[in-house]
Amino acid sequence: MPDYTWFTDARFGMFIHFGLYSVAAKGEWFASIEQISSEKYRNYFETFSPVYYDPAFYARTAKKAGMKYAVFTAKHHEGFCLFDSAYTDYKSVNTPIGRDLVREYVDAFRKEGLRVGIYYSLVDWHHPDYPAFKDPFHPLRGSESVRNEHCNFNRYLDYMHEQVRELCTNYGKIDLLWFDFSYEGHSGADWRAQELTEMVRSLQPDILINSRLEASGGSLGSLLTDSPTPWAGDFITPEQIIPPFPLKTLKGMSVRWEACQTLNNSFGYTADDHVGKDARICIQQLVNCVSKGGNYLLNVGPDANGSIPPWAVETLLEIGKWMEFNHESIYGCKESALPLSAFGCRTTAKGNVVYLHVMQQPVGPLPLSGIRPEDICYARMLSTGAEVEILTQGWAVDNYPDYTFLSLSSKPNETQLLPDPADTVIKLVLRQH
Repeated sequence: MPDYTWFTDARFGMFIHFGLYSVAAKGEWFASIEQISSEKYRNYFETFSPVYYDPAFYARTAKKAGMKYAVFTAKHHEGFCLFDSAYTDYKSVNTPIGRDLVREYVDAFRKEGLRVGIYYSLVDWHHPDYPAFKDPFHPLRGSESVRNEHCNFNRYLDYMHEQVRELCTNYGKIDLLWFDFSYEGHSGADWRAQELTEMVRSLQPDILINSRLEASGGSLGSLLTDSPTPWAGDFITPEQIIPPFPLKTLKGMSVRWEACQTLNNSFGYTADDHVGKDARICIQQLVNCVSKGGNYLLNVGPDANGSIPPWAVETLLEIGKWMEFNHESIYGCKESALPLSAFGCRTTAKGNVVYLHVMQQPVGPLPLSGIRPEDICYARMLSTGAEVEILTQGWAVDNYPDYTFLSLSSKPNETQLLPDPADTVIKLVLRQH
């Protein structure tokens, strides 16, 4: 049985999308969307030379941001391998850069004490035995050049399984394996998923596997049922959405999940995507995930040279400044068992401590429902340790007896601007009955 504790304690990780698509600078689905020919795409392989690829810098940045683990794209749908696979020539060591980029990533993140995850696409638009003509996503779908293709899908599956074996054998302990993705005709047994899962767990007994041997970013898989498949994985991966409520089975058992989100609108580097999320938005998304028992996997897309865009680095470092003083409300936390609510707030919890994340400026004292003043031992600002007064008299207490009021000001009925407009965290230590 894998150890899930580190994953649910970590709560915050870095996703790194990097590949030949970074050269095109139009996102990781560029080849499919524009139905790019194999000949044109070959040019990206011939010129791939990310001279500023620096996973040590990625790792230091992730650590400064407060992230505890990372997931790196060893092979995306394009089929290009960033590791030295014995089963293909379509790999980074055969490009001008001439290096095993997965090896460098694994070593760098381990050195910083971060958990190591590897992304591997089950889909492969380069392999000759991966069907193209009738596939809904393949760049050559409907092309006369592949109308009479003679694919041996089992031969592709042998290739795919052997590459996963390499990743689980040649790079030391891998903490997490992030498969992507399943769709109609390519799901579960179609991947020989039970055989694949058993092989992975035999080589890496402690590894965590995501849900996409049977699911995609838009589907959640059988982990939400009371009878998951043998290849259901260990956690669900909603993509570009945060579930509106904690994910649980039909019997009410909590299910591990991780929302993968982008810093702009793209996973792979996209030169004209300037819709960057600021640190405030990312902090609030992180808290949103943890308040529902989930993890937050925030993506960076290095450019063709291997550099994380400067604006993205600045955002991550700004998140890190908040995490430095408020990480206690994230690591090891989950949703609160109390039906505690306040306008513009979310809650995370750990034992008898509830962390109140105030994200919207209250008018006057902050009203809480679902808790009584006598249930609270004390309230403190997490970042400073300063006392937050629990009001026991005044118009608020007298007129609204079903609420508990917290004063954020030294003058109880006045408005005090929030110390941190992104998220001011109040630590409530509750009495244990």
